[in-house]
Amino acid sequence: MSEKLTIGMFGFGVVGQGLYDIIKTKDLNLEIKKFVIKNADKKRSLPAELFTTDADDILNDPQINTIVELIDDADAAFAITKRALESGKNVVSANKKMVASHLEELAEIQQKHGTSLLYEGAVCGSIPIIRNLEEYYDNELLHSVSGIFNGSSNYILSKIFNENQSYQTALKDAQDLGFAETDPTLDVGGYDPKFKLAIVASHAYGIYVNPDDILNLGIDTLGEADVRYAREKNYKIKLVPLARETEDQKVVLYVLPRFIQKGDLLYNVENEYNGVVVKAAFADEQFFLGKGAGGHPTGSAVLSDITALRYGYKYEYKKHLEGQGVSYSADHELRVYFRYEDEDLLEKIQFNQVLERFHSADHKYVIGTIALQEIIDKRDLIHHQDNFLAELP
Repeated sequence: MSEKLTIGMFGFGVVGQGLYDIIKTKDLNLEIKKFVIKNADKKRSLPAELFTTDADDILNDPQINTIVELIDDADAAFAITKRALESGKNVVSANKKMVASHLEELAEIQQKHGTSLLYEGAVCGSIPIIRNLEEYYDNELLHSVSGIFNGSSNYILSKIFNENQSYQTALKDAQDLGFAETDPTLDVGGYDPKFKLAIVASHAYGIYVNPDDILNLGIDTLGEADVRYAREKNYKIKLVPLARETEDQKVVLYVLPRFIQKGDLLYNVENEYNGVVVKAAFADEQFFLGKGAGGHPTGSAVLSDITALRYGYKYEYKKHLEGQGVSYSADHELRVYFRYEDEDLLEKIQFNQVLERFHSADHKYVIGTIALQEIIDKRDLIHHQDNFLAELP
């Protein structure tokens, strides 16, 4: 028999409303007792007595045994989550930055207090990738996990390549539909998929990596010349996070734009959809596709975690416990396309090999091989409005 959950929820935005819409259609042996919100004056569709602006109304209520955290502020989310876990309440969160930045400490708190933190909704919307890594691939040797982890940037790129929109027009379209924020840097700059990649790497390889140590370059400097080059070569451009184990038990992690060929599984992942490709030693290659943005897709992942708590489910962090000796590394070589404006810049960036150089009246690019560590070290030089770097197949 399932345990009844009495829920206190922080946040009632797009995902919170989506989750509530799903819950009210089900008989799930759970009750949402109270919502904590920031703006008490905002009109809501639910009775006013369900809402409060005081976190203690939830965190100090002994009847509430489950916290659902759906707020944007990562620091506040961590404070709520830590306090709840330490007081014996289980937590479900969709805050990828909070989870990625504090995962090791949160795992220790769960172990110490016997509580459970679940966060499927923090990674790839409706795709159950964390649960699969925990349960299906728990004894599997994984060669790599990669994909499209951000629906906002993928929507923009789809509009550019499928409807010939400019970057700015596609971005505004995404903002108008609620897929991208007013400040879209987290999405188009590759920060959002970087946080998700850090979480994925933890469950795939048993390593804790500070997101600040992972390279991310986004699509925010994408130009018309780059789109023309992709079309000439029959490529599309996607923003792709990658976790890959090398031969010496090292795992490389990075987020970069990538030119995608027609035969690639990610080629036809469009609009707000996410796709995850898992390459394993025994299960071979598997592909997960689902919506990565929107209240109902993410709400469904949050609900999956909530219902799992009714039966006492916890992440076991099996690959951490097994101690496989895998560690994070930036020792990796990439083949890249690099468009640039300042000729002197190539004197400051060390390519291992230059395979092609192109000059025209309006743009220049170089194709070559370069060390991942070199891109990390020279990120501030590379990430400039006049430049664009993408990985080649």
